[in-house]
Amino acid sequence: MWTSYFDGAFNALGHGIRALLLSPDNQRIPMTVRLCFSCTNNVAEYEACATGIRAAIEFRVRSMNIFGDSALVIHQLNGEWETRDQKLIPY
Repeated sequence: MWTSYFDGAFNALGHGIRALLLSPDNQRIPMTVRLCFSCTNNVAEYEACATGIRAAIEFRVRSMNIFGDSALVIHQLNGEWETRDQKLIPY
């Protein structure tokens, strides 16, 4: 089973994201991206998660587990929470 790990971060240098795809045979595909726009931490978390999902699509992954430290993203992916925040609705 494929696995995706994601994390969004904000520091003095700006917003950045990390994602890691892990194949069933333990091949690691790391991704780091510096976001060139101002955003909230929640938006950075969504961007990180989406980066992992986009990469999985490129590798033609049909099923995977997704892990991250954002309760908001995880609960929304599972369909348990909704948002009315206009910045998050597109995600």
